[in-house]
Amino acid sequence: MKIALLGYGKMGQEIHKLAEKRGHEIVLVINGDEEWQDKGHLLAEAEAAIEFSTPETAVENIMHCFDAGIPVVVGTTGWIEDIEKIRQTCISTNKCLFFSPNFSIGVNLFFELNRFLASLMAPWGNYEISIEETHHVHKLDSPSGTAIVLANDIIRYNERKEKWVKELQENPDEVGIKSYRSEDIPGTHIIRYESEMDAIVITHTAKNRKGFALGALIAAEWLKGKQGFFEMKDLLNS
Repeated sequence: MKIALLGYGKMGQEIHKLAEKRGHEIVLVINGDEEWQDKGHLLAEAEAAIEFSTPETAVENIMHCFDAGIPVVVGTTGWIEDIEKIRQTCISTNKCLFFSPNFSIGVNLFFELNRFLASLMAPWGNYEISIEETHHVHKLDSPSGTAIVLANDIIRYNERKEKWVKELQENPDEVGIKSYRSEDIPGTHIIRYESEMDAIVITHTAKNRKGFALGALIAAEWLKGKQGFFEMKDLLNS
């Protein structure tokens, strides 16, 4: 498969290495808006694009792919306010987009575990719920997209919780998310249920970026011949 990489930070570089090991060809690398003018025409040669750029450039990169009719896998987070507009554009124009805040298979299994635990704990109001996430210092959005998904799923299953907020809170209506940034941590997410008597804690720790890169490539391979807006649940249930 011929692949365009939109964004060439550490994730883009990891995807590049793994893509070539899997027999794919990288036909275009875009690492900033200014490069579209010089190299953007090469997008037409790609069979799929993988987008890991910045919250500020993600939507524009997606629209370039829509205009070229190229399926796009998007791992950038922090642009959630535009996602419904992009979803509707994708569907109404018969384009193809795969979005996930986290492409790690392990994290997506962790999502399922979080939903199960949230439903199990919903009747037990004496447990307070909090989330902690730690990432590398170069991650631009805070809290992480993964932490927001975890918090929204907890809220969905626990009628006592109305919203998530930054920082840990004592308000029983809120799920607090505490964010930490350290030198080179791929990603750790901790969900804690704590009462006066005990604590229940589940944790996902990424050891490196390979799991994210592999998931994004699997998604790009899976998109071949498809139209529509897809998420990891669609791939995992296929």
